[in-house]
Amino acid sequence: MAGSVDKLTAIWTVVMAVINGVNRGASDHKYSTGDLVPLFANKVGPFNNPTETYQYFDLPFCAPDKVKEKRQDLGEMLNGDKMVEALYKLEFRVNKDSQLLCRKKLTKEDSERFREPIKNSYYFQMYYDDLPIWGFIGNFQKENKARPNGTTYLLYTHIGFHIFYNNDRVIEINVRTDPRFSVDITEDREIEADFMYSVKWVETKVPFEWRMDKYEKSLVLPHHIKAHSFSITTSCVTVLLLTGILASIYIYVLKNDFVKYSHDVESTDDQSETGWKYIHGDVFRYPRHSVIFVFMLALVGAFYPYSRGTLHTALLVIYALTSGIAGYTSASFYTQLGGSNWVRNQLLTGCLFCGPLFLTFCFLNTVAMAYKASVALPLDTIIILLLIWTIIAFPLFVLGCIVGKNSKTEFEAPCRTTKCPRKIPPLPFYRGTISQMAMAGFLPFGVIYFELPYIFVSVWGHKIYTLYSILFIIFIILIIVTALVIIAFTYLQLAVEDHEWWWRSMLCGGSTGVYIFGYSLYYYFTRSDLTGLMQTSFFFGYNACICYGFFLMLGTVGFRASLLFVRHIYHSIKCD
Repeated sequence: MAGSVDKLTAIWTVVMAVINGVNRGASDHKYSTGDLVPLFANKVGPFNNPTETYQYFDLPFCAPDKVKEKRQDLGEMLNGDKMVEALYKLEFRVNKDSQLLCRKKLTKEDSERFREPIKNSYYFQMYYDDLPIWGFIGNFQKENKARPNGTTYLLYTHIGFHIFYNNDRVIEINVRTDPRFSVDITEDREIEADFMYSVKWVETKVPFEWRMDKYEKSLVLPHHIKAHSFSITTSCVTVLLLTGILASIYIYVLKNDFVKYSHDVESTDDQSETGWKYIHGDVFRYPRHSVIFVFMLALVGAFYPYSRGTLHTALLVIYALTSGIAGYTSASFYTQLGGSNWVRNQLLTGCLFCGPLFLTFCFLNTVAMAYKASVALPLDTIIILLLIWTIIAFPLFVLGCIVGKNSKTEFEAPCRTTKCPRKIPPLPFYRGTISQMAMAGFLPFGVIYFELPYIFVSVWGHKIYTLYSILFIIFIILIIVTALVIIAFTYLQLAVEDHEWWWRSMLCGGSTGVYIFGYSLYYYFTRSDLTGLMQTSFFFGYNACICYGFFLMLGTVGFRASLLFVRHIYHSIKCD
């Protein structure tokens, strides 16, 4: 028993060490003159395909005799980072002019390995004191009449580091490559090349706390601020309009219905009358395929809306910790609906989102491994992910299921459900599920439409999204608008005596996810330069999972809002 506990403790220690990161480097970022500031080479890849990245020394750069890898946390691994120590020595406040990095003989094979990346505009990425830096590895010139094929390939051999400091801290670093310092690798021949670098230190008064501001400038230019402000203003106006419409429905329509129906007594000729009151015996009839319906709703506990890799780690840990909420929600609601097949219900709950996500990950990771890309997760990282699921997520999920199953909560229906369901009258096509989904998802999608380009260019481009406060406001408005829209559609559905609102509210609420996936198609074909099997599969694979998650989350919001609304209006009238 003690041995098992020791093994479990050891596994837990390994998992938490990987999550938190073992070797974080200089945590205080303070240096003295002459101190070696850590610089790590991370990856290379085509500029137009940001996800298609490879390890830095996959190309024949100047490399040390033994490449030392930086130990990384789980978030950095999930981000595809593969940081290694480079030969560049950038001591704090030590200027260097044309320092020799290495003298390298480029073979025919080396030149060939460089030409294709240069043709595809490959860039390199490094981190200096945790600050990201980028630069191109070379350049190619077309329509050169002196060349048989008309193209000249130039490999840059000199990098200039321009570093700003404030007292004992690094504030900013820029990289400059000069085409004057390059070597022609167009022909297949051996070339002697001297790779050089220069370092220039400049004092600045910018405080250390503001050193990340330069990465935000591309998103906070005046015209971008106007776009974000317009997005929020438009969303707020949408909320006000929807609130006014619902207030009108409640004050002028529902109030009159309450007065009318509160004096009515159900008679034998009810079949000839119309209105939402006359389906009170069916409106709380449990939906068909209720098991599937329950575990879709249970995922509300699993969804929650860059220190490097921190976001990935946070999302992974939060998802694992909230699995207990998913289990409790599923089991509790399943109890209220009178379900009995517990094992099937819980298996479906656990696999609804994780199943498609896992299958998508397996396919995309296989593609990345075939390309030998750095975003391909190695076996040890996959084992760590499985350990997190086994040690944290699964036990919490089972515990939540047990608590939910033993809860004494009962489904509160203000009206008695009749034995035989009332027949739904014939309805026009625009009252069908597909048409209602198309109309219901339009307004919530309009709320986030102006923010989507910035998010997409951050995820699938080279921008860094930092306006999380605006994103949070838009997210809250999205939830409110979705709830208000689905309430209105549910009322209109009940008004024509269509009592099958359970699945309809779920599907209409989640239809915004379909719109988001439609926008991803538009972005891919009109606003991006993504090419190749790997980038295309990553783009559509992970976008499909994200949109699927939005579908489930907003569908849950739509159903919960409709359930509260339906309970309220039927509680306000006399029902036998």
